[in-house]
Amino acid sequence: LQYSSGNYGGSADILLHFSILSTDPELTLSALWGKLASEILLGNWEVGLGDLLKLRETIDKTHFKTPAEQLQQRVWLLHWSLFVFFNHPKGRDGIVETFMLPHYVSTIQNACPWILRYLVAAVITNRRKRNMMQDLVKTIQQVSYMYQDPVTEFVEALYVDFDFDRAAAKLEECESVLENDFFLTHAVDDFVENARFFLAEVYCRIHKRIDMKALTTRLNMKPEDGEKWIVKLIRESRMDAKVDFKEGTVIMNSSYNPVYQQVIERTRNLVFRTQVMNSSIDKNSNPNKKDDAKQKGKQPRAAKRQETAVAAQ
Repeated sequence: LQYSSGNYGGSADILLHFSILSTDPELTLSALWGKLASEILLGNWEVGLGDLLKLRETIDKTHFKTPAEQLQQRVWLLHWSLFVFFNHPKGRDGIVETFMLPHYVSTIQNACPWILRYLVAAVITNRRKRNMMQDLVKTIQQVSYMYQDPVTEFVEALYVDFDFDRAAAKLEECESVLENDFFLTHAVDDFVENARFFLAEVYCRIHKRIDMKALTTRLNMKPEDGEKWIVKLIRESRMDAKVDFKEGTVIMNSSYNPVYQQVIERTRNLVFRTQVMNSSIDKNSNPNKKDDAKQKGKQPRAAKRQETAVAAQ
């Protein structure tokens, strides 16, 4: 009644207390969904993020009747989480951390590949998560036969085909797509700026001599602004390059990563995946540990009872 009448604050409080006191897993899960919906409608993004993480943990722990039910719950969670992640100050970190979990990557591939648009946008606009790009490219390739849009095609053209003309054309299409997207309309400028950074970085790393005018044309920028932007890019990315303003070129010095650095880059994500696997194993093994502890606790009591009975005889 509180929710139907628009009193979302009251419904959130009631559902919070109900989820704490309830012993029915299905009703508790429904209460968590209602609590999350109330916080979204109230715009309490900090509280909503906490509810979202709690709901994700509950879905992973709950034993559903069929795998399809758990898959449906995860699909709903991915869609509802967009409201929280794209309004929370640290939401772009959260969306990458959640959507790149193995269970949710599988969910995206099997049930909702269109969610990749938001995952790609979060990775591109958050340079701190650029190390996730390789895994993201693999996922895009796996679902490309089912779903494609200018955002995913931009990444595929840049990192798979190395077709810079096509990537530049797709970047222009991305602007109109993002402007009409409910969740991404406020991130258009940020996306375009960072997408140019990725495009120019890849272009510079595979070419030895670069014509700045040609590169600025691909980036859809004015020559003067493009030259300044390229110099800034080289400084920020710490490329080993020299800029010749007379000829209007950038000369890239060949450099190769040592073997140990290549090993570090390839195994960087293994620590995170190992932690996820360990946590899931612990969750599955905890119920058995509790049962064993209860049985061990009962055995000494039964032995004491037998000893007292023998002594009384």
